[in-house]
Amino acid sequence: MRNYLHIDLGNRTVRAVEQTGEELVRVGRYLIARTLLAENIAGVGALSPDNPLIFSAGPFAGTNFSNANRTSVGCKSPLTGGIKEANAGGTLGVALGQLHLSGFTLHGAATDWVIVHLKKDGSVSFDPAADFMGLGNFEAAARLHEKYGKKVSLALCGPVGEYQGLLAGIAVSDTDRRPSRLAARGGVGAVMGSKKVKAVVADLNRMPTLHERKKVIGAVRSYADKLGKDAMIDSFKRFGTAAMADYTNHVGGLPVRNFSAGRLVDTNVEAMKMGGDFIREQNLARGGEHEHACMPGCLIQCSNVYADADGNEVVSPVEYETLGLLGTNCGIKEPDDLARLNAVANDLGIDTIEAGAMVGVLMEAGLAEFGDVDFANNVLEQVRAGTEQGQLWAQGTAAVGAHYGVKRVPVIKRQAISAYDPRVIEVTGVTMMLTAQGADHTAGNVPKMETADKSLGEIADASHDAQVVTAATDSLGFCIFGRSVTNAQLDMITDAINAAVGTELQPAFFHALGRETLRLEREFNRAAGFTEADDELPEFFYTEPLEPSNRVARFRAREVNEFADNWWRQ
Repeated sequence: MRNYLHIDLGNRTVRAVEQTGEELVRVGRYLIARTLLAENIAGVGALSPDNPLIFSAGPFAGTNFSNANRTSVGCKSPLTGGIKEANAGGTLGVALGQLHLSGFTLHGAATDWVIVHLKKDGSVSFDPAADFMGLGNFEAAARLHEKYGKKVSLALCGPVGEYQGLLAGIAVSDTDRRPSRLAARGGVGAVMGSKKVKAVVADLNRMPTLHERKKVIGAVRSYADKLGKDAMIDSFKRFGTAAMADYTNHVGGLPVRNFSAGRLVDTNVEAMKMGGDFIREQNLARGGEHEHACMPGCLIQCSNVYADADGNEVVSPVEYETLGLLGTNCGIKEPDDLARLNAVANDLGIDTIEAGAMVGVLMEAGLAEFGDVDFANNVLEQVRAGTEQGQLWAQGTAAVGAHYGVKRVPVIKRQAISAYDPRVIEVTGVTMMLTAQGADHTAGNVPKMETADKSLGEIADASHDAQVVTAATDSLGFCIFGRSVTNAQLDMITDAINAAVGTELQPAFFHALGRETLRLEREFNRAAGFTEADDELPEFFYTEPLEPSNRVARFRAREVNEFADNWWRQ
């Protein structure tokens, strides 16, 4: 049994609801979709007090089950106007589980800025936040740890979220207490800001009570053994997600200079510095850390701690999506330049995908040349300060593109496209078109499928399969990077869940959970007014051949939705 907390910020009351069995399993992304739909949130203002902000952890939260301590954060997105689930690693999921909590919802809005403290004695306090306002996330985190001690996890609304900039995510503490693991996308940090919650502080305690503890511990060891023998996991551990840049650059699907090219460098002529191979070797030579766990107990360790030439920490982590959007998409070729921008973005607590796409559009608009690192840094500093320009830019890529009259604006449902050009990485492109989450690769990423000779049916089916298993994974608190083991071991995973919370589930529940989550999300967006037209790629993807492949997007929203409609009729 665990409790779920409903926290009313307006009157500072807390209602605890006991949860058992399947209530502790069907959580995360599923819970967010079910709750928002049931409460008719589709029609409310995303930055109004009526939009609940949901935090949800999985059945293994608080244990050392590898890559099973992610926290889902969800609401109606102020960026897209549709449903949003953004999840983060770090220690918040661990803290919730150790407090015997399955999650909490922030309802309404506080009168004055507050810090919500979830205590190990089961109580909740609402503490004044005045001393922490306007601070960057790293200074705010340091001061919060001075006040609350080291044995806490933080979920922070950064300075951009304070003024409800839509770039804002929610920053969660990593294993070293850095506030650098972001539930980043869709403006969830702006929703936290609209509620005047500067931070959630959750006490770390001890492993929670489990239905059959010995069986769970056995499953933890078995899962760990399988992770250790898996080639894909080994690659994640050695190179991190940045290795994807070596691949996308090779096939010509890397976003470069506002998606005007698909390859940063010809690797037959010039070294590819913005990729996993180069970054790993350079970082290790400098004394940086290249196998780093973002969650306690995670054995994948695909994170890193990036060091400068003097061996000093610059940022943690440097990841592919940041490298692609805030880096190559802005014409930046040096990982040191990217790392410094990344550090600023982390301090602001903003989505580096949305921020990078926005800066790329500013460069496209003629405000600077591609590759101008000083300009990119100045943009982020104006966003930090909340100047008139900074507040405009903080509203995201679509708003900036419309303001400057830019034709090439890489968004779907007003959310910036991830670092996979849909003209070449076609399965992920179809996912970004169809998902209710906006242009989000994490909804079903299949980056390496060769598709030039494939039909739309084959591509759409691959996208659908990926979307189902990803939705299920996001609804259980797992990290999708363990999918090569998780998806192949559903018997073991199901047995472990049953042992943890006392259910009697069968392995078939996994795919059923994913399908139901997608159905609920689709229904929410339809209720919010989304139509087939919102799934269309920007026109330039259809009309501008991408160098060096000279490919254009092949599929329109009408065509891909015909396949989606068939899925829901089955």
